Amino acid sequence: MKYSLPSNKKVYFASDLHLRKAPDKTSRKREKDFVLWLDAIKADAGMIVLLGDMFDYWFEYRYVVPRGFVRLLAKLQELTESGIQVHYFAGNHDMWLLDYLHTETGVTVHRKPEEFQINGKTFLLGHGHNLGPAGWGERLLNMVFTSRLLKIFFVAIHPRWTMAFGHAWSKHNRNKHGWAAKFVDIEKEILVHYVRKQLQHRYYDYFVFGHRHLALDIGLSSGSRYINTGEWVNGDTYAVFDGNVLQLCSHSGETDIIRIGR
Repeated sequence: MKYSLPSNKKVYFASDLHLRKAPDKTSRKREKDFVLWLDAIKADAGMIVLLGDMFDYWFEYRYVVPRGFVRLLAKLQELTESGIQVHYFAGNHDMWLLDYLHTETGVTVHRKPEEFQINGKTFLLGHGHNLGPAGWGERLLNMVFTSRLLKIFFVAIHPRWTMAFGHAWSKHNRNKHGWAAKFVDIEKEILVHYVRKQLQHRYYDYFVFGHRHLALDIGLSSGSRYINTGEWVNGDTYAVFDGNVLQLCSHSGETDIIRIGR
């Protein structure tokens, strides 16, 4: 996709809001805080890119959508109707998005990494799950969640049970793996290996992903950079491109950002 950024406009990137991650009270506050951030940037935003897992669980039936999220959904509709492009990359917690976001809010949904050319700079954007080397357990789990047949069976179950299962599964994964792995070394970052492999075939100025729950700004070869936008559960980090330079920032100025090789 090619996009020419209008004068005095910027592109904003954020991910991993995980709405409805228990308890509900903190989720509602997080949603309000994120909507306030969207209000703060809308004056100079030409495009907003949400890199997935904005919802802790989403399963969309033909006539039923998950309860909640009204503040965020209403704000997204307001933004698109004002002329701001909003792109949403489905993550591993909201991979079962259908057409609701696009139809009701005007958001453009992407299901895999996509190349964007913005003001002459080349970006590879995506959520970040299922990229790079994966163990057999992770590959098997991905096959289950992307199986069309299993999805047909799942949709036949009453939402009362599927919603409870989805949130329980999400909680189970957090209890098992933790919220975010601590940064140990650049060579331990799977997405770093992924982007290095991509650079062997095609140059990108910027790789921008979410998923890791770590705010990372890592310099690569030939001036390319890998940015991970972090998360909004314990932090408030986002990236902003002004037409020339991409910066990773904290909305409050208090969230730690790991910068390497810049």
